Amino acid sequence: MNYREVSGDREFVARLGHGEDWRSEIEALADEAGVDAAWFVAMGAVQDATVWFYDQSEMEYREVEFDEPLEVAACVGNVSWLDGERFAHTHAVLSRASGQTLAGHLDSATVFAGELYVRSFEEELEREHDEPTDLDLWL
Repeated sequence: MNYREVSGDREFVARLGHGEDWRSEIEALADEAGVDAAWFVAMGAVQDATVWFYDQSEMEYREVEFDEPLEVAACVGNVSWLDGERFAHTHAVLSRASGQTLAGHLDSATVFAGELYVRSFEEELEREHDEPTDLDLWL
């Protein structure tokens, strides 16, 4: 295990823009507020979503698209640097009208309504390629 202590620095609450991209809204807040590292939680609803699942044997993401209204029952993630840009690593549990849930790495989604809480860290976090998993993980 690789770990280090981080200190909370600033906190933000935001309403995501209707019709905007869920993850892009989080990254825009990070850019505008100068947040280099953070943890976030969110909830709301989306009009559609693209979710990724990481195939550990093939070491690549599989994409699944949902072109339907979905509740964002839970959304959690972090902000860090990836390839010179702020990146919102976003996971979500989405719910259909039937109550069936879908979950995974949220690549994109069109916001219907969203509320976001962000706690930034004083220390910067950067992602770097991890050979055993073929993923970009925190240093």
